Amino acid sequence: MLTRIREAAFAVIAASALIVAGAPAFAETVTYTATLRGPTEVPATDSTGTGMLTSTYDTATKKLTWSVTYAGLTGTATMAHFHGPADTKTAAPVLIPITGSLDSPISGEATLTDAEATDLADGKMYFNIHTAAHKPGEIRGQMMKQ
Repeated sequence: MLTRIREAAFAVIAASALIVAGAPAFAETVTYTATLRGPTEVPATDSTGTGMLTSTYDTATKKLTWSVTYAGLTGTATMAHFHGPADTKTAAPVLIPITGSLDSPISGEATLTDAEATDLADGKMYFNIHTAAHKPGEIRGQMMKQ
């Protein structure tokens, strides 16, 4: 009888350890992309510039890592940012400003707040690049989960 109790207790402890050890398995890395174009800027521009943002988001650490390439802008990039919350037809405040060089490719990382993480997951975050000719933004793209 005592042996059965010990075996049962050991089984419960082992199962609990597996559950605790398996908890990080719920975290995932999610890929988001955005195609940057003038007609998707708000207000739309006639820019022939294009760009592509590729990013990964770690749901456990809330770290967003990105790389942006672009070409064909009307001039030198003066600013670039992540904005939100907004759908594709709405402008929104800056969430994450890009610091450092704005030469293509632009890369970086940031840790998102809970609200920013929700905006990203809900498709309500976008990225845009500004130039002197298009101060509100020349090209823009909505971040979409892949």
